[in-house]
Amino acid sequence: MRRLGPAAAALALLACAAPAAALPTRGADGVLSPALDALSTRSLWNAPPWEQARVVGLPTRGPGGLLRRGPRVLVEVRFEAGAPVGLKDLEEAGADPVAASRLDRTVSTWVEPAALPALGAVDGVAGVTEVLAPIVSAACPSGIAVSEGDGHLRAAEARNSFGVDGTGVTVGVLSDSFDQAPSAPTDEAADVASGDLPGAGNPCAGHGTPVGVLEDFADPESSDEGRAMAQIVHDLAPGARLSFATAFTGISGFAQNIEELAAAGADVIVDDVSYFEEPFFQEGPLGVAVSNVTDDGVTYFSSAGNNNLLVGGLDISSWEANEFRDSGSCPAGVPVYATHCMDFDPAAGSDTTFALRVEDGATLRVNLQWAQPWNGVTTDLDAYLLDGAGAVVSESEKANFTATQKPFEFLAWTNSTGSDQTVLVAINRCDKVSCDPLNGGDGTAPRLKFALMQNGGGVSESEYPESTGGDVVGSTIFGHNGAVDAISTGAIRFGTTTQPEPFSSRGPVAHYFGPTNGVLSAPPLASPSVLSKPDLVATDCGVTTFFVPTATPGLFRFCGTSAAAPHAAAVAALVRDANGALGPAQIRSALTSTAVPVGVFGASAVGAGRVDALAALAAVAVPMDGGGVSAPAAPSEPTPTSPAPARPPAAVDVSRPGTFIAKRPRKVVPTRGRTARVVFRFRSDEAAVTFLCRVDRRRFRRCPARFVRRFGIGRHVIRVKARDAAGNVDRTPAVWRFHVMRRG
Repeated sequence: MRRLGPAAAALALLACAAPAAALPTRGADGVLSPALDALSTRSLWNAPPWEQARVVGLPTRGPGGLLRRGPRVLVEVRFEAGAPVGLKDLEEAGADPVAASRLDRTVSTWVEPAALPALGAVDGVAGVTEVLAPIVSAACPSGIAVSEGDGHLRAAEARNSFGVDGTGVTVGVLSDSFDQAPSAPTDEAADVASGDLPGAGNPCAGHGTPVGVLEDFADPESSDEGRAMAQIVHDLAPGARLSFATAFTGISGFAQNIEELAAAGADVIVDDVSYFEEPFFQEGPLGVAVSNVTDDGVTYFSSAGNNNLLVGGLDISSWEANEFRDSGSCPAGVPVYATHCMDFDPAAGSDTTFALRVEDGATLRVNLQWAQPWNGVTTDLDAYLLDGAGAVVSESEKANFTATQKPFEFLAWTNSTGSDQTVLVAINRCDKVSCDPLNGGDGTAPRLKFALMQNGGGVSESEYPESTGGDVVGSTIFGHNGAVDAISTGAIRFGTTTQPEPFSSRGPVAHYFGPTNGVLSAPPLASPSVLSKPDLVATDCGVTTFFVPTATPGLFRFCGTSAAAPHAAAVAALVRDANGALGPAQIRSALTSTAVPVGVFGASAVGAGRVDALAALAAVAVPMDGGGVSAPAAPSEPTPTSPAPARPPAAVDVSRPGTFIAKRPRKVVPTRGRTARVVFRFRSDEAAVTFLCRVDRRRFRRCPARFVRRFGIGRHVIRVKARDAAGNVDRTPAVWRFHVMRRG
């Protein structure tokens, strides 16, 4: 619960002098989030992690808990608009920055609890919030040796028929860690020696190039899930080179490592990580990073997540209303300043709580978001969890309007009562009048949604399990896992052909705003952009050498969409090996157009269907003519668990568009000021193209056909290339060099 700060206390005193009685208000903690404010108290500086977690109301370990490295925790520091991003000032305050985004004006940094007050006092800091440990989409149990996905997805047949193995293709992996797990039964060296990873000492000829590790994550709780993912890629595409970077450095650090892997030469990238605060209703920084590397020719895969809950044949993991329905009251037990709670009943009645049945020993994780863009938040919602007696057992009261500028609240509670329990979710709209005069938001009624981030279990009953009255139940793919340019991958167990894993997250994804753009507020879209997700499903629960132990000694099986995504990425490497001219959109098309339907399940559960490597390569392979890939031999008869495609593969457009500059400035552009306005017009020999521009030494980015900007004094060069609807990109950009010179 937020304490009253000095300014809020002064307002309370003024209110007491007025004739009317003063209403209690939610307090203001300054720039530290409520959890960090509690953690900064002297009594918790050296407390054990479990005690710190208990006091701040977060899980002791795992997803949704504090992300730790020894005694330090990872936090995100947000600077005010116009204030310099003071890395040196943060370091002097005791911080150890790991990633900074000057565009977003945020810094991800490790810090000890004792240094939090000094961190919050740094000039220009608007807010400091905890980074919650992200989800890795692995469901127990898990893997050893050659994954059964090699046969399940017909990758072995594809390699034998087309003579490909991923040679010449680099696959980048992002997860928690690679070779840091202190108690894993194998390490990188052992996996190389057994042939399960490439590297010096691998017994297979041609597999001596080690995995290129850009950045690892050393922590006592590191699991090396990234190494297990790399094993899967090596199983299906043994000739591909592998690289790795951790995604456990906050959203900014994760986004930077996506681009670092691409810059290091990755042709295919796969991740299995989800940060809770990634936006539901727009592309976040990670989705933007995915689009950036896709524009540069990288095919990107992401796990769909393991957050579906299947109860009584219904997908109940999320609940969404098209607007905040103010009931005008709140349930007993919540703070007295909470007076405008959500009415969960879409009918004429009123219901200020949402009941959930939580299994004994399970941790409930509730991710609440509403449809306002990052850095454009005007409404402040708070979330509470009450037990059967009406007592608050968890609360989330971030200052969304003044401190975080993110429409995000998070509840976590572990049921340690010894039996299943029914708990109640309540959502209050905190405004300036009745709740918090300093930090409260406005009285608007945005669309809102909460998702149960349960990794496949823990909740056995929901009060509102079906979509009704405009409220929507079920979809849990979010953030970059459902990004427009990511191939979102669901899971289907090896040997199974008729149903996906019940925990595999469902779609679709709906965006109401443009992508995040630094500290700017993205504009609303003319109409919602509904993305059909997942894109496809691939194998999980195949064997690995160490991840994760099963009841059978020495047997390890890797389950979850974390395992499915690298299976699909490995098949993409085979496709790229078969035809190196293919771009990301064509590889996506090859995989989705040849995918095998999964029973009676529709696109929201399985996308286009189960990946079929043999059919995908048959659709794109280049006939041998002095090199390249030969035409396939007659395919073998399909086994009962691997049926042939139910439909013929679609033709894939491989023709690249041409690009030219129709309007351009003179070679010398005069100006009387410090900059000159320059106009370009771009054209192509194909219709319905988009353009990618590179200005000076920057990376290629999307740009309009009419490109206008101001250039400073000096020499400049612009390169532009067209991309058609099939994803083919001109390999020879049009180039124009010019010089802006001051005259007079």
